[in-house]
Amino acid sequence: MGLSHYRFRSVWDLDTPPGDVYAVLERAGEYPEWWPQVREVVWRGDGGGGGERAAGSARIRSLLPYDLRITARLTLRDPAARALAIEMDGDLEGWARWRLAPRAAGTRAVFEQEVEARSPLLRLLALPGRPLFAANHALMMRAGHRGLRRRLGEVPPGGRGKEFG
Repeated sequence: MGLSHYRFRSVWDLDTPPGDVYAVLERAGEYPEWWPQVREVVWRGDGGGGGERAAGSARIRSLLPYDLRITARLTLRDPAARALAIEMDGDLEGWARWRLAPRAAGTRAVFEQEVEARSPLLRLLALPGRPLFAANHALMMRAGHRGLRRRLGEVPPGGRGKEFG
């Protein structure tokens, strides 16, 4: 594992039941509607909701002025276990997954990702840019959490919610 290798983990506590959260997360084609940094998704197979041959591409951009382009293939779609996973390649190569579990007041959503940067620019900037790339990812995840809460009706449009005060 070199400087172009990244592991990320984010935990989102939500006030919505796991089944309802899963229903939103499994529809990758709709992510741009609620996750601002997911700029574009073209998904084939079950309308973005998975299926045996579900695959697609995405364009992602957070604060840094650089679009990440990936292609993804669904490798796990398990509504009973409330788990989703993809393999990806393009500017990032690796995997990402969602695991959902009930908690007292709703759902704990755990996002994990392990990738290798394949973009020549990202590899060139691996050493000086690593802290910026990690911060960029953290900002993206925070905005995704907020967007998902809005999508689920936990936060009124334009509202920030209690923990984003």
